[in-house]
Amino acid sequence: MDVDHPEDDQRWDQRVRHETEAERLDRNWNSLLQELRVVQTGVQLLTGFLLTLPFQERFNMLSDEMRVVYLATVGCSIAATVLLIAPVGMHRLLFRRHRLVVLVSAAHRCAYVGLLLLGLALTGVAIIIFEAVAGTAAALIAGGCVLALFAVAWVVLPFALRTRNLQLPGE
Repeated sequence: MDVDHPEDDQRWDQRVRHETEAERLDRNWNSLLQELRVVQTGVQLLTGFLLTLPFQERFNMLSDEMRVVYLATVGCSIAATVLLIAPVGMHRLLFRRHRLVVLVSAAHRCAYVGLLLLGLALTGVAIIIFEAVAGTAAALIAGGCVLALFAVAWVVLPFALRTRNLQLPGE
């Protein structure tokens, strides 16, 4: 479904679910909020953990390259936190303004980009931890594995499922 042109999805929802546009938007908004609740706590904890690392005694042992990886990881984690919490702020500013179409579309984009950034932050964390424990080669292998796992689980698999033509009863 194209988030800016949901006409096909709307016709299906009306035909199969017997939903009005307002009911569909409410359902989509509630579904998105449930998804965000799952990731918000985790991304906030990850960001908090990362922000404490420079104050640890062993942090000074990181090489210049690992400090760059650390800063990129913190940047991705902070950006993911902001984007995954942004729909709450948007909702507060748009509350009772009948802008649910815009809110659902913008929140969808924030969640999507926030999840991509979270995947990159998790990759960076794996690199940093494996570097500290097992060395550069292990860090690069671990980072590559985490990035591949992220790409398959969060991008490739959903896109593959998205293109499958499964039909529900009543279609």
